[in-house]
Amino acid sequence: FRLSRSWRQTGGHRSNKSRMNGQNSINFTRPIILLSILLLAVTNTNGFISNGSKGRFGHSKPLNSEMSPSTTSDGKTASSSYNPASIKGVLFDIDGTLADSWKLGYDATQEVLIKNSIEQITEEIYHDHTRYCTPDRLARHAGLMPGDADFESVGERLGKEFDDLYVDLVSVKTAGFYDDIEAMLGRLRPEVKVGALTNACVAYAHAVLQKNCPVYMSGESDDAEEKKTAAGGLVPVYDRFTAIHGADDVPKPKPNPDGLLLCCEEMGVDPKDCVYIGDSPSDAMAAEAAGMTPIGVMWGSHGEEKLKAAPFQFLCSSVEELAQLLPIAN
Repeated sequence: FRLSRSWRQTGGHRSNKSRMNGQNSINFTRPIILLSILLLAVTNTNGFISNGSKGRFGHSKPLNSEMSPSTTSDGKTASSSYNPASIKGVLFDIDGTLADSWKLGYDATQEVLIKNSIEQITEEIYHDHTRYCTPDRLARHAGLMPGDADFESVGERLGKEFDDLYVDLVSVKTAGFYDDIEAMLGRLRPEVKVGALTNACVAYAHAVLQKNCPVYMSGESDDAEEKKTAAGGLVPVYDRFTAIHGADDVPKPKPNPDGLLLCCEEMGVDPKDCVYIGDSPSDAMAAEAAGMTPIGVMWGSHGEEKLKAAPFQFLCSSVEELAQLLPIAN
């Protein structure tokens, strides 16, 4: 840290009056102030605990999150009118929200860039650009910007290469759910509609959900015991997701609301009775534009500062906090 100019100008020494009162007096002011500054810095830390690059983005845990289920993204007290029991539809983003899949996306991106003789990107650039749909993201990685003559054509070509590679590599190991996500899904009340919208392709969304959720009918069967999961006997079945979409099968990708509105139509619910949960500012913008409640999670690709600046109504630092905002069965 740096001391203020006024402090440095005084040199941290005694005033003229103290010098007049005795040259041999002991000055405790400077060490006390320095200690106070250090203690203030420690107690107000708002960073992340990191464990390598994956810890920074995949499993980061806020030290002192100012956000909680009772707080909005601007730090104000949330409206007491929000009632989880009134929610009729819950929609999720995939990457960075349900699935810890950033390394899969990053590695596949690098492979596509190398194949096309395009300069590789850093992890920071990758995470920052996850707010764009795949063609837009890859076109930007190639050095193009919207409005450039080849932006769309290059993006579509690179995006197809990426999707062909990316989807086939999906597994529980490369795109597994974060801890406690499966159990939380299993605890959603049975009458609540569930959906998913990603800015990746729709085939990827299906692949991730199929790998992480058992693919079978929700009715009872002879081997029902074998199908029980960490949800304490409640089974988060894949067919619970009544609407699943990606950027390639909706009119416009996030931050546009088109995909969310399409999901709500298929789920048979009013957007105002729904929440959308994501880890990116574009998720918040899409949800707000669709007229639903945006809920942010802090374990994905985007840091706390960006999430606070986005129009999320709530930010959650743990799955437990998120569950408190959802219509959970007893």
